[in-house]
Amino acid sequence: MEVYLAQPRGFCAGVVRAIEIVERALEKYGPPVYVRHEIVHNKYVVESLKAKGAIFVEELSEVPPKAVTVFSAHGVARSVEEEAAARDLPVLNATCPLVTKVHNQGKRYITKGRTLILIGHAGHPEVEGTMGQVPAPVLLVQSVQEVNALTLPGDTPVAYITQTTLSVDDTKDIIAALQARFTDIQGPDIRDICYATQNRQSAVRDLSKLVDVILVVGAANSSNSNRLREIGTEAGVASYLIADGSELDPAWLKDARTVGVTAGASAPEVLVDDVIEAMRRIGPVKVSVLPGREENIEFRLPAQLAAS
Repeated sequence: MEVYLAQPRGFCAGVVRAIEIVERALEKYGPPVYVRHEIVHNKYVVESLKAKGAIFVEELSEVPPKAVTVFSAHGVARSVEEEAAARDLPVLNATCPLVTKVHNQGKRYITKGRTLILIGHAGHPEVEGTMGQVPAPVLLVQSVQEVNALTLPGDTPVAYITQTTLSVDDTKDIIAALQARFTDIQGPDIRDICYATQNRQSAVRDLSKLVDVILVVGAANSSNSNRLREIGTEAGVASYLIADGSELDPAWLKDARTVGVTAGASAPEVLVDDVIEAMRRIGPVKVSVLPGREENIEFRLPAQLAAS
């Protein structure tokens, strides 16, 4: 069986930074370090950090006084920041810099007097954080249908921002519907889209031209991993989202001569290796990596943790 690995796949710079913040905090301050929400959406990552002394909570009320607290890569609402400040908690903010950029764009549009529309998934922690960072009501739209259902007059000055785990392709129909609906509309430059989301989706499209089956390594609650699987399916290739090798169903590979493997932005390479090992238990495997975009972006750590 020929196995092609997508390039790029797996960890992005924002995820690497977030995990490193928790690890360095544990080294510098000693356990426990409290993390609000899963640092990134991957059980393996969360469990390995728990083993080192991280404690994951959903609410700051679960954090004891003076305990070192980390905000997850997805970002948090202003109310969460204010609650931490009121309790005098020492906070390390692991929000991805590209998410922070979206927050700042949203605030800028509000100061210009525009009504803000956010394209994203309801209930996703990034969306909740972004809506809670902007000091005005935000309208969330998830589809063209929801754009058409907006009750704002067509000449309302509006602006839109997007969840970072959605790519140019994911949002283009919704943006087109917004532009058709409103006469005075602004939005971010296309270059402001998250590079990692776009690159991983482009790599899956390339992969889908070569393979019979696609395996996406990632967590069920990972927005970007789910989207990678959907893209494979949309391209007409049987595509499956799996957490690790234990979830591989040999029936998926029964008639496959070529298999493509990629991983969501929060999935570590060790889980890709685990899936390949599971395939080797089914039969002989030849692995090659597709040419793709090289990523060399690094984000700086918070000043408190920067290596001295």
